[in-house]
Amino acid sequence: MTDLTSQLLAELRSPSEPARRTLVTGWFSFLDGEVTAGDALACRRVEAALGAAGLAYDTAWSPVFAPGALSLADADPSAYDVLLFVCGPIHGEQVERLHSRFSGCRRIAAGVSVVDPADPAVTGFHTVVARDGGDPWPRPDLALTAPLGPLPPVAGVALTFGQGEYGAGRRHEAVGEALTRWLGRQDCARVDADTRLDSGDWRRPATAEQYLALVSRLDIVVTTRLHGLVLALRAGTPVLAVDPVEGGAKVTAQARALGWPALLGAGEVDDAHLDRWWRWCLSPDGREAARSAAREER
Repeated sequence: MTDLTSQLLAELRSPSEPARRTLVTGWFSFLDGEVTAGDALACRRVEAALGAAGLAYDTAWSPVFAPGALSLADADPSAYDVLLFVCGPIHGEQVERLHSRFSGCRRIAAGVSVVDPADPAVTGFHTVVARDGGDPWPRPDLALTAPLGPLPPVAGVALTFGQGEYGAGRRHEAVGEALTRWLGRQDCARVDADTRLDSGDWRRPATAEQYLALVSRLDIVVTTRLHGLVLALRAGTPVLAVDPVEGGAKVTAQARALGWPALLGAGEVDDAHLDRWWRWCLSPDGREAARSAAREER
């Protein structure tokens, strides 16, 4: 069976209507749409195929997800002869509006799901290269073969905003804000690794063993919690610890007790300090130090 990209390229190279410039769109283009990892990878697979074939294209992104990138609102329909809709189900008013706005373009949908073949959102396309709901047999999704870069580290994040017992020494909000801002700029997969257990919420560990199973699979833990530090080291995972109490309190004391160096005080939460310890934790030295701490405490 012809794969999705081969069929798509055949359509774009049609002798009767060869594509001059294509606008790549999808649910990731809509202002109030959503961008999933699968959508982004499917788009990347199509971009790679177009680039390798020497076909000119632009991609429209939601300005909420990608501020500054080309948006649908800024894309001039007269600049394109093909509108290419990638991934997701083709249905609803947002897709129908594309047909109206880009009525002068040849409109192709690729790697999509067809729920209702009679839906105007579907019939508005000149060609539909479906992953399912079209031909009798489904095709693998475009995301499956999209090019990937190196996978980034997985960072568990365990912060506390309570601890009223520290009174005027509390810097929890300022420290948490600075940490989360900084974390948002790191190329990493962020995971909630809060130490609270909950037997009624499937999203949280219900036992200490479940928590340690999670932490042992992370590359790094960033925490302002004492037990975020202790349990990560018990699992052999490097920890970037920040004490959210002015002058240092239990997180500092525990880091000293365990001989763990990657510790910052509440007044040291800036890019230079965070970057330094982030790099060290993810280095062979940091990983070995965490494994050694785990061995020594057993």
